[in-house]
Amino acid sequence: MSRERYYIYLVSSLPMLHFGAKPPLPFEKFIGMCRGLIPREDIDIIKSITLDNAYAYKGEQPTIKKWRAFDTALRNELVRVRASRKRVDPYRFIRGDDEPDVSINHLAINAVRNPSILEGERMLDQARWRALDEFSIGHYFDMDILVVYTIKLLILEKWEGIASSDKPRLVEEVTAKG
Repeated sequence: MSRERYYIYLVSSLPMLHFGAKPPLPFEKFIGMCRGLIPREDIDIIKSITLDNAYAYKGEQPTIKKWRAFDTALRNELVRVRASRKRVDPYRFIRGDDEPDVSINHLAINAVRNPSILEGERMLDQARWRALDEFSIGHYFDMDILVVYTIKLLILEKWEGIASSDKPRLVEEVTAKG
């Protein structure tokens, strides 16, 4: 069987992901489903993807590069908005290529202004989800769609962790950090 057929089988067998829903499977089970169907190098790439550190992966996988560029632009806009509120120079904290984007700026402003920290974060993750949908256009049964699936699954796991956490304690921790 050709390599492409294994991707077709794997992607076809994955459950759909919907923002705001419970993750249909844990990340480790997803990795287990990949074993034996896609090359070891691709599994290593998938395992290297995290939400916290977009820069952990140093390779040339195109969808990861797009994701990293988008997420960096979003984080840079958040830095600008927060820095302007505190009257500090944002350029000390800007990462990567700094290419301001009006739509991302609008999103960052709305997220920071949201009175609920949790709802602001949800807005940011919904924008991330939409960006991932755009990255998946034209990709159906390849590594790019698996990268998108991985990041979306990690976003769902993040929100599952938030939903099952002790919210008053989390708010206390976040506000204590300043």
